[in-house]
Amino acid sequence: MASRLNPYLTFTGEARQAMEFYQQVFGGELHLNSYGDFGQQDTPMADKIMHGMLETPGGFTLMGADNPEGEQPGEHRYSVSLSGDDESELRGYWEKLSEGGQVSVPLEKQMWGDVFGMCTDRFGVPWMVNISERSG
Repeated sequence: MASRLNPYLTFTGEARQAMEFYQQVFGGELHLNSYGDFGQQDTPMADKIMHGMLETPGGFTLMGADNPEGEQPGEHRYSVSLSGDDESELRGYWEKLSEGGQVSVPLEKQMWGDVFGMCTDRFGVPWMVNISERSG
């Protein structure tokens, strides 16, 4: 899979409604995973969106999620997401983007099985890097 760059939107409880709205606007296939899907069934976040992805017929990819309960989105309500399965390429991007910036989530294996990290580059732009295992 080639590496992909796309916006990642942050919401405060309305991610499902927003992502369904964007699907109505752009068409395409929408995948939504709740916090409950990832082991948080007995929490107030169970029905909130941990990760959503809309892939449109026009080639757009839009991702979004609800912030964990009590956390505000901060200065930005977006991040730029880099994802794919080319580990060396994506780690290279991570090293360059995080140099001189601030790492909020170290690039390491996560509960969903991928290697993931979050940083803000030296210009104040928030980034997410997700490295999935190569398929096939």
